[in-house]
Amino acid sequence: MTTSLRTLALVATLALTAGVTAPAIAQSRVATSAATFLTIGSGARGSALGHAYTATATGADALLWNPAGAARAGTDGKKGSLFFSHTDWLVGINYDAFGMVIPATRSGVIGISLAQMDYGRMKVRTVELPEGTGETFGAADLMIGLSYAQPLTDRFFIGGTGKYVGQRIYDMNASTFAFDIGFVLLTDYFNGMRIAASIMNFGGLMEMSGVNSRVFVDIDETSSGSNDALPATLETNGWDLPLSFKFGLALPLVTTDLVAWELLADAHQTNDNGLNMDMGSEVRFTVSPAALNLRVGYKDMPLDNTYSHLTFGAGVDMTLSGVRVGADYGYIPFVDLGNVSMLDFRVTF
Repeated sequence: MTTSLRTLALVATLALTAGVTAPAIAQSRVATSAATFLTIGSGARGSALGHAYTATATGADALLWNPAGAARAGTDGKKGSLFFSHTDWLVGINYDAFGMVIPATRSGVIGISLAQMDYGRMKVRTVELPEGTGETFGAADLMIGLSYAQPLTDRFFIGGTGKYVGQRIYDMNASTFAFDIGFVLLTDYFNGMRIAASIMNFGGLMEMSGVNSRVFVDIDETSSGSNDALPATLETNGWDLPLSFKFGLALPLVTTDLVAWELLADAHQTNDNGLNMDMGSEVRFTVSPAALNLRVGYKDMPLDNTYSHLTFGAGVDMTLSGVRVGADYGYIPFVDLGNVSMLDFRVTF
């Protein structure tokens, strides 16, 4: 049995094991994790494909989906890349992401990633002053990651990320460290099908602390001589990160010099929701040195606790002076909450 076949057999065994054990852990735990901004999807391309991006992501934005993809060369055969993304999220929230991949060894790459969600400024309200006290406060989420990825063979890629995760609201904050790991396998089957898997956000608990948890207490109210202003700190609960496991397939249907068409599918299990599936499709039209990409996706099937399933998007890229530049747009219609727009810029060198 060849190395590729042995690897494929191992992957199939792991997938079967996950499928068998899924019913035992299928109980929904919606809204029981912190830092859920880590799951909304960074970037227009992956989001437009319905989050079915585990086996397709390459370059800098792969750092935020499956770090193993950062070691795969893009359509131009290059591994170095930059990625910038801006999302106009719901109710005026802004989400920005950045990634950079630099070749570090003959085959390996180092990546740096950052994602930030800014909730803006809000009024401080109290029971006595429900319209506001005249003060404002802010809230923000932050992720900073350092990654390394490389091919183990010419068909098997692996990568990992260590990252800092922080959340802040008013004078309170929480932080922890987490890890991502993923792989991608290129096969000779079904016109070059790709198989991938990732485990994201494996880390510690998020526990809020700050000046608003400080109180003054009287440890002995029965004694008239005790001190009634002893400083103390309220203990807050720790919350898990949204641990995520994805198993993805990418199936090329058409591969010509002018047109490429792929179907994508991911099985997705998190610790705060039920087992679900993401699907996507991408068509690429190439007229050198430019290319046009059209994308559609359907995410979170069959969950009924989400307000959006369909996703759409498009992108263009071209080669200029040996450097490939591109832009992508993603659109997610929400039923009652409005629509989300995403815009990316990428450079491959």
